[in-house]
Amino acid sequence: MGLEKIKRIDDVRIEVPIDYKQGMRVRGIIYVDSLLEKGLEAKSIEQVANVATLPGIVSASLAMPDVHMGYGFTIGGVAAFNLKEGVVSPGGVGYDINCGVRLLRSSLTRDKALPYIKELVAFLYNEIPSGVGSKGRIRLGPEDEKSILRNGARWAVQQGYGSAEDLEKTESGGCLDGADPSAISKKAYERGRAQQGTLGSGNHFLEIQYVDEVYDERAAEILGLFKDHITVMIHTGSRGFGHQVCTDFLEVMEKAAKKYAIELPDRELACAPCSSPEAQDYLSAMRASANYAWANRQCIMHWTKEAFMKLFRISPRELGMSLIYDVAHNIAKIEEHEAEGKKVKLLVHRKGATRAFPPGHQELPDIYKSIGQPVLIPGDMGRASFVLIGTHTAMKETFGSTCHGAGRVLSRHQAIKKAKGRAIWQEMENKGIMVMAAGRETLAEEMSDAYKDVSDVVDVVHKAGISTKVARLRPLGVIKG
Repeated sequence: MGLEKIKRIDDVRIEVPIDYKQGMRVRGIIYVDSLLEKGLEAKSIEQVANVATLPGIVSASLAMPDVHMGYGFTIGGVAAFNLKEGVVSPGGVGYDINCGVRLLRSSLTRDKALPYIKELVAFLYNEIPSGVGSKGRIRLGPEDEKSILRNGARWAVQQGYGSAEDLEKTESGGCLDGADPSAISKKAYERGRAQQGTLGSGNHFLEIQYVDEVYDERAAEILGLFKDHITVMIHTGSRGFGHQVCTDFLEVMEKAAKKYAIELPDRELACAPCSSPEAQDYLSAMRASANYAWANRQCIMHWTKEAFMKLFRISPRELGMSLIYDVAHNIAKIEEHEAEGKKVKLLVHRKGATRAFPPGHQELPDIYKSIGQPVLIPGDMGRASFVLIGTHTAMKETFGSTCHGAGRVLSRHQAIKKAKGRAIWQEMENKGIMVMAAGRETLAEEMSDAYKDVSDVVDVVHKAGISTKVARLRPLGVIKG
């Protein structure tokens, strides 16, 4: 094994050849240009190679340009497995199951909103619970809990948090069928009970933005994105509930890997054959966690709209705030893809990677079928975020996948150390960005220096053709957990 075996395929891709490491069944492909390759960790390359050793993997072990080291799989990793010989691995989904992004558009312009940004950030911070262990406004009984896990965002809409139109503009309609509440541990229920409708901590956020640049006028118009109009981006997942589900099943999968004699280059890749009882139980619990997350983002969106209407004293029609799309980026799903010249069902793991389906795909709402799936890529809180659209190239090369964000370059500990003596909130305010967070450490962990420049990451996927740029969004106000 040696880095000298890594070779560049073209301007935006490098190959980890099948002989890089003993046991690899397919090659690895990492989407990076020469600039991002300089920061590529050797450990990330090794993780891409490790995933390539798993049974039933199809085509290649992939990593997006926001790649960095994760648990088992890289963050930014994509891998698809056939349903006969393949496996499911919780490390290929991650702890924050269905961490994802939801983007709202509005009729408000930057000029109208700017004088109220400080007040709006404070109001939203008080309206939407955030931070470690935060408790939400929703109180759930046992039947409500089960209903959320089965129905996801549908449950939230039934409770009055939004409309059926929101479900049409949410990946998988905001609900994965096959969720089984009985597959969930008592501890997971306890952790999730009070956290529905909360933003959480870490890199989760609610951001008030404006459309700064439009690259594709036609697609932007269909999405409802217009220059200098206000948008809101919500980034959160399944909270302590999903984290506990992952924790529970990693233990199950470690035993399963031994039971089914699966040789692992890294115990963090603990897995089980797709058809096994252990895999089916995990998938049922993962789907329940994904549904919890979709309900969570749906509720937060509803309260966000209410907060805007109260502060600006305007009607829903005047505000014109509506959902553009909601995408997951930590999930495993059975999807139809082309492999070895024929269409087959595969189990696609996306960990820190976003679905990017092309124009005409049957899973897209009718309104977006002419342009492709909206792809939402948040950056760090000080720079920008991007809206892209999915492509046919993504379906051919990456199982309809692209990047999910900027990608960390500093660990949380390193970021806190680098921020010592600095007032990050003041630095942000000097840039015209108002920020509120649960504490100084949160801002230090999430400062711009801790991340790659998202513009560089997005340029790679755009040049590779696995998603193409529609608009750039600049932050005005940020709420961090």
